[in-house]
Amino acid sequence: MSPSERSAPDPATSRSAKPSPRRMIGRGLVRHCAACGGGHLFRRWFRMIDRCPRCDLRFERIEGHWTGDLGINTIVSFGSLLLALIVGFLVTWPDVPGLALFTAALAIAILVPLAFYPFSKTIWLALDLLMRPLEPGEARPPWGPPPPGDADGPNADGPDPDGTGGTEPHTTVRP
Repeated sequence: MSPSERSAPDPATSRSAKPSPRRMIGRGLVRHCAACGGGHLFRRWFRMIDRCPRCDLRFERIEGHWTGDLGINTIVSFGSLLLALIVGFLVTWPDVPGLALFTAALAIAILVPLAFYPFSKTIWLALDLLMRPLEPGEARPPWGPPPPGDADGPNADGPDPDGTGGTEPHTTVRP
């Protein structure tokens, strides 16, 4: 089976177009699209592409979308820093080496936000999709609901009056 055949699931055999919350968060943890599971979302460590190459989901769904990933990155960074300081104090008590603990804390404060950056983006995308499900036309079917009026194809409203299959604009010829 070629990679292109594996990339698009068959809508007739797929269990559900919407993955479970656990699966969406899991996809975010491995830097994949939460909607379809597609990868290769980053050009470089700090540069995310605009749309998923598999389902065509636009990652910045609304203006200000990435404020959430900043919050997640901050929580993880401060949590790591707090954990390191607590463990450092507990392990070395009563002779706490201030300079060594400060150096470790500084390294964590600089490195964790940088290392966690792409993960915070995809995890936030998963959380955002859980809070605000995909709207029609936001991602290609079967990953998202089809756009309005596209449920059954070009002839969803009845027979095609001009026989073009709905691909040509309707024109009126006057005598």
